[in-house]
Amino acid sequence: MSERQEWSIEIEGMTCDGCAAGMDRAFGELAEVVASKTSYDEGRATVVTEASLGGDDLKAAVEGKGYRVRAITARASSTGEGASREGVDYDLAIIGSGSAGVAAAIKAAESGKRVAIIEAGTLGGTCVNVGCVPSKTLIRAAEARHRAATTPFAGIETSAAGVNFAALIRQKDELVAELRQAKYADVLAAYAGVTVIEGHARFAPSGELAVDGEPIRAASVLIATGSSPAIPPIEGLADTPYLTSKTAMELEALPEHLVVIGAGYVALELGQTFRRLGSRVTVLARSRLLSSEDPDVGDALFGFLSDEGVDIRLATSATRVEHTDGRFSLQLRGPEGETTLDADQLLVAAGRRPNTAGLGLEEVDIELGDSGEIRVDEHLRTTRAGVFAAGDVTGDPAFVYVAAYAGNLAGDGAINGVGRRYDTSIVPGVTFTDPAVASVGLHEHAARERGIDVVVSKLPMSYVPRAIAARDTRGFIKLVADRETKLLVGAQIVAPEAGELIQQAVIAMKFGIRTDQLAGLLYPYLTTAEGFKLACQTFGKDVAKLSCCAA
Repeated sequence: MSERQEWSIEIEGMTCDGCAAGMDRAFGELAEVVASKTSYDEGRATVVTEASLGGDDLKAAVEGKGYRVRAITARASSTGEGASREGVDYDLAIIGSGSAGVAAAIKAAESGKRVAIIEAGTLGGTCVNVGCVPSKTLIRAAEARHRAATTPFAGIETSAAGVNFAALIRQKDELVAELRQAKYADVLAAYAGVTVIEGHARFAPSGELAVDGEPIRAASVLIATGSSPAIPPIEGLADTPYLTSKTAMELEALPEHLVVIGAGYVALELGQTFRRLGSRVTVLARSRLLSSEDPDVGDALFGFLSDEGVDIRLATSATRVEHTDGRFSLQLRGPEGETTLDADQLLVAAGRRPNTAGLGLEEVDIELGDSGEIRVDEHLRTTRAGVFAAGDVTGDPAFVYVAAYAGNLAGDGAINGVGRRYDTSIVPGVTFTDPAVASVGLHEHAARERGIDVVVSKLPMSYVPRAIAARDTRGFIKLVADRETKLLVGAQIVAPEAGELIQQAVIAMKFGIRTDQLAGLLYPYLTTAEGFKLACQTFGKDVAKLSCCAA
């Protein structure tokens, strides 16, 4: 029996039923096409092919008729000989189609293996659909509006026009659809050995994996189901229409007053964005801002966000939430005692939790951690033989680049045998506020707690010529080094270009470059990168006594 795939192709440019019939004739000219049905009314073609036919061939057939492919996806065929899932064997079955899952699929497919990606929701996972891509699009739009209203250059007239919020959301949705197609659907379609199966995966007590109750046989399994917003156990909250990071970016109208529960990177990024778009914003921080970062970072960001009108309540928690007549009422406990707060929208951004429920993991003795994460070893193997896990579901840093790295490693281990070790000892992170926050390694207090004899350099951006010329000297570069070896153990940066600066610290830590060596490198003048050199010089010199370009 031969493997087959069923392709769903959205086609633009057809003008009549004759166009659809002509499209079916074009598909029929491909030897690997078993059957096709094109509908002009739906603008869609359903094509059943042998698995050896890739999406590029079908796309070429559409474009050869003068039409355009808007979207193309594949799944295991439910029609024809050999189409039953029970009769299909895979070298690797992957649960989840986010960054980790797709990276693993590509790794396996490049080795000539047969791969099934099982997805119960939307192809592409968190980052492209409801995380990095849509949030950064809105952040950029809010930044552009803010800059227009607050440019510091005297004599330049600026204005901040009102925001067409609905149009902004539509543009965000269009970009998400384009990138999901280009970076996930099209990429997977290019590998003949990869089949996307829509449905819910679950392990049976026997250890057999099933999709919507139908068994699927695979030599190895990778769990890459990601994570979801965590909802704190606040009295009454579950009975209200609160927002999450996903639904906040689906609103049709800008909130008048948005209250944000949480003070991590998601809470602060979206809080500042909505403030800059015109909403009144209140942030409730259970302790301080970005509590896992150096306290200097949170303190600096508190000042910058407060200057923009964000109302930040430190050491304040919501104890009860009610929703009546379209309004939220929150009971708060904080430094001022018991208070109340009203708003028309409530965003819960209090962290994330691994997506492990409903997979039947307890049935097959796959061990979970205290937060529901799948426990894995240094090769990303779970406690069940033949089953791997990668990405957010393991409780590791919820960054798309970490998930992609983990997926590639797990996919390699699953099909070729374990070899490489999973190493997240040096992972940079960026919070896309303005100014941004970037960090890697240990901050000063954490390093001292570990018994490291550290020396610290903290350079205000007001000493960086590029920042002075740009009239934006907000923030600092803080470096933490081992006093004896002069090797960096951590870096924390608050600056508009913090995300662009942090990789210098990552490279230095990875390859053991000393701070005095960095200070001796040639940096081009009037670049933000030069600030890193100055910060390294500050370990041994008073930067205030250096002229421009001083070596």
